[in-house]
Amino acid sequence: MRRNTLRYCALQSNSWQYESISKTNEWNNNMAKTLTDTHISLAHGNGGRYMRELIEGLFAMHLGNPTLDTQADAASLTLDSTDLLFTTDGFTVQPLEFPGGDIGSLAVHGTTNDLAVAGGLPRYLSLNAFIEEGLEIAVLDRVIASLARAANEIGVQVAAGDTKVVRRGEGGGLYLATTGIGTRLPGPKLGFDQIRDGDALIVSGPVGDHGIAVMLAREQFGLHGDLRSDAASVLPLTRALLGFSGLRFMRDPTRGGLATVCHEIQRASHSGVHLQQAQIPIRDTVQSVCDMLGYDPLFLACEGRVVAVIAADQAKAAVQVLHSLPQGEGAAVIGHIDRTTQHVVMHTELGGQRILEELEDDPLPRIC
Repeated sequence: MRRNTLRYCALQSNSWQYESISKTNEWNNNMAKTLTDTHISLAHGNGGRYMRELIEGLFAMHLGNPTLDTQADAASLTLDSTDLLFTTDGFTVQPLEFPGGDIGSLAVHGTTNDLAVAGGLPRYLSLNAFIEEGLEIAVLDRVIASLARAANEIGVQVAAGDTKVVRRGEGGGLYLATTGIGTRLPGPKLGFDQIRDGDALIVSGPVGDHGIAVMLAREQFGLHGDLRSDAASVLPLTRALLGFSGLRFMRDPTRGGLATVCHEIQRASHSGVHLQQAQIPIRDTVQSVCDMLGYDPLFLACEGRVVAVIAADQAKAAVQVLHSLPQGEGAAVIGHIDRTTQHVVMHTELGGQRILEELEDDPLPRIC
């Protein structure tokens, strides 16, 4: 469950408690209606509509309360007057090692990136390792060494952990689950509720690199190549963007890619998202593979990019700042928010328009 926020509130009175329980029961009943599937499929983990319905119609139905936010990357908590951010994630990528990263560094980057786009500074991680019987010790050693390097580079400490071993054939070699804690950095308040009509949408670099790099590493369809995953910490990017007073929202486009983030923005802000196809950065290699296999790069996972909504009059300056960072060289303004529509609309290079539908099938399972 990627969107995993649970904010804790103190009960202030019996009347407040009764009202909260009533609202929770009503909300749960509504959420129960959204899940109609009878069995789990790979599509329930792709970041798109099926995963959203699973989270809202099952997990949130049982665990939900009026303060549960299933659309946020990290929970906002207050402990002894300190603003904390809290997140958790799981990683099942196959193969375990791929050009540009491995499951170890990916676990660190994926977890800390959720804290970073929520406006936080990552501080601590926990690590749970589910190891399949028969995994080579040398592979495990490389992965954990890579995880440690990634954590050291960001400045986070692995403060707790656990290991489990499952029988041969019952796992994918190695699964990792991580939890991250961070502190809030100074900057504007972020959230879907901050998005305004006319705001600009920017992305920090080319999209789809991670998904295609992992697919090529599997040598599926007889294809291979040297494309590297974009997996990296986005903390330098988010810290730079937090310096803009007009920053409204940030997200890392992992499962479901850029298009899924746009749909999340559309649903939560009740606004249309208009994208300019010619402005979206996509590497030629990624586009070529997608053209051959029928994928859409806008739905493929990134692991080192930021999608941000910012006031239109600050968008150009924000992109220029991102260009000054190694990870932001390909940053671009790719669209805008339009309150007069209720769809994600692609303005094509030929001058036409098409509605970008929400992701349903899972194009590339086990890429993160």
